[in-house]
Amino acid sequence: MILSVPSSAVKGYRFPRSVIGYAVWAYRRFALSLRDVEDLLAERGVTVSHETIRDWVAKFGTQIAAKIRRGRPRPADKWYLDEVVITIRAKKHWLWRAVDCNENTLEILVQSRRNAKAAKRFLPKLLKRWGTPRVIVTDKLRSYGVATRELCPGVDHRSHKGLNNRSEASHRHTRRREKISGRFKSARQAQMFLSVHEQTAVLFRPKRHRLTAADYCRTRTKAHGIWVGYVVEIVA
Repeated sequence: MILSVPSSAVKGYRFPRSVIGYAVWAYRRFALSLRDVEDLLAERGVTVSHETIRDWVAKFGTQIAAKIRRGRPRPADKWYLDEVVITIRAKKHWLWRAVDCNENTLEILVQSRRNAKAAKRFLPKLLKRWGTPRVIVTDKLRSYGVATRELCPGVDHRSHKGLNNRSEASHRHTRRREKISGRFKSARQAQMFLSVHEQTAVLFRPKRHRLTAADYCRTRTKAHGIWVGYVVEIVA
């Protein structure tokens, strides 16, 4: 249990790591608002405002997400890239996303354009972090072809609308969080929020339909153990 984390204090904060870690986990793991998490803590005898929880999520959620990212194994060598429109202050932005064949998100990037320049900005971030894949699958947006030919010419690029459903399906969780959050306020806020959200999803959303009940329980227990370990390491 996350609340079983040793109750050592974080310097400058009056609540122990166990409470902070639980609040960040509940907000990132489930489709909850900050006020929902406030109510969950109140039921457990912890009186804290949703604004304080917002500060915890912004600061410590980013730290934990960075640790999750560093601890992830190398992804599969077949990647799926896609982009979806999101509205920020009545203006269209594009959320670029890459997932591997196991549907784990590799990278996201919020941009105001959907052209070759935007594709060539997104792909280097992906290659720098995870190396070069064997296959890249995209829809028929020509910008992907331009970026792939210039930045990784040896990769097998498959451009077909029907092949890219893995990446398109991964946008569902983003839509749900976007609705609960009351829309994103800026591209920077959306980038920070979704970066942490995606790393948490990789850890706590194993593909249950591919696992037996026993394997799923072990995976879930391991995920909680990893989160607890990272909570112990958080610093002010």
